[in-house]
Amino acid sequence: MVYRSTSQADDARNFITPRRVGPRLAALLVLVTMVILTISLGPWAAVAGDDQAPQRVAADDLGVPNDATPPAVTGVRRLAGVAQGGWLAAQTWYLDPLLRPVSNVKSLFSVAIKSLGGVMARQSINTFQFPLLAKQPIPPVTGKPGMDLSEWERYLDDAVGGQSSGQIELLVDGSEYFPRLLDAVAGARQSIDIRTYIFDNDDIGVAVADRLKARSGEVNVRVLLDGLGQLVATQVDPDGLPAAFTPPAFMASYLETDSRVSVRTQTNPWFTGDHSKTTIVDRTQAFVGGMNIGREYRYAWHDLMAAVTGPIVAKLQFEMDKAWSKASLFGDVALFATTLRGSFPKKARIARNANDYPIRILHTRDHDSQIYRTQLAAIRRAQSYIYIQNPYFSDDKILYELARARRRGVDVRVITASRGDFAIQNLSNRVTINAMLHNGISVYLYPGMSHVKAAIYDGWACLGSANLDKLSLQINQETNLATSHPPVVDALLQRVFWPDFAASRELREASPVEWTHLLAELLADEAL
Repeated sequence: MVYRSTSQADDARNFITPRRVGPRLAALLVLVTMVILTISLGPWAAVAGDDQAPQRVAADDLGVPNDATPPAVTGVRRLAGVAQGGWLAAQTWYLDPLLRPVSNVKSLFSVAIKSLGGVMARQSINTFQFPLLAKQPIPPVTGKPGMDLSEWERYLDDAVGGQSSGQIELLVDGSEYFPRLLDAVAGARQSIDIRTYIFDNDDIGVAVADRLKARSGEVNVRVLLDGLGQLVATQVDPDGLPAAFTPPAFMASYLETDSRVSVRTQTNPWFTGDHSKTTIVDRTQAFVGGMNIGREYRYAWHDLMAAVTGPIVAKLQFEMDKAWSKASLFGDVALFATTLRGSFPKKARIARNANDYPIRILHTRDHDSQIYRTQLAAIRRAQSYIYIQNPYFSDDKILYELARARRRGVDVRVITASRGDFAIQNLSNRVTINAMLHNGISVYLYPGMSHVKAAIYDGWACLGSANLDKLSLQINQETNLATSHPPVVDALLQRVFWPDFAASRELREASPVEWTHLLAELLADEAL
């Protein structure tokens, strides 16, 4: 969403009819510009202001002090990255159509349909819907009662299927998550299944890998990686990496060397990916959320995971098993066989505990954008408040519905990172933030990088791996959890939203926008 003003002086203050800047860029220009912006600006381009990240905590038994100088990225690592990228491309473009023909075609049509539909929706929003909405006054927050959650859950049963049950414990930041993860790994009796977008090759990634390798002689250990996420992340060193540390060139090979760990790397047909982050231990406990395995998630970034128990774990296990089968040499045939076996074998059924409560799994997958559809519906139904925290926010339809909710008198607040990890998205976020402010939405900048992906709509909580961008809402594989169980919603308020509102800086006026912000916003809309 791009807003124009009559002069540079009042650009940050006046709301003018939104319109798209120029024609759609060709794919080559998109890719070249993304590379240029990323290289020239670096990953830490500020969204607005100069908020700095809080000091990192001292290292524990997994890491080292955070004041070390990171090693230089060597030519050998660069060469390894080129080799890894070449092999991934060959697998994606030549082997995938043979091993996974059905999945490949589904991905192609899904990307094409959603991309075309997205372009048309954005043109409608920017050309017609936002100009009409701009004529309506922005009222004070009304403080009305929230939506009927019982009716809402019945709507969701029809829209995305029935709920399961279980219990959720929130784990805020790496200081809470990683010790719990390692305890679960150490206590595993049968199996450890990790499905992650990034298993980094930094010191934390290696330390976790060593724990998995040590256990692999006693329990079944499977690690499922995303090819593109793994390729990009392992070529960039995080802050605080010890100078004496030498990263493994290939994390998959490191995990498998001198161990019985099984690793599969998913390909990326038509630039789709698996952005889910789930770890399941003994088929009875799971971790779901936004954290990958790496140093920044342990020490530097604000993030959120959920420890989950109960019958819902079996459903998460089934999703892991299907993804694992699809990534095998037998591809779609193995996926079909796993699907036929049903959601889970009888011996793996988990009895419901008296303290369990309804929990819903929401996905983004080919031709089924549950996370997107349900959050749009929740925004449209909200009557009292909408609280969102997300680092990547570029979806115009969600922005428009939030603006409509604000004109109903709903208290709409958004927390985002003041200094993110991706330059293009940071620049795009500034344009989005300005649009929010012009429409009466309260915007808070978290000091440093917040990687939290969570929202509450009138007492319905939704959290997990999905960002509020095209990739997460329509293209990639994503996994979120949702519930209206009051203690969980209250815990999310008390442990995440209230402290983060207090720690963040509320923006009072829009920030200046230059051509780089507008171009980045266009790229984020169409490619990210």
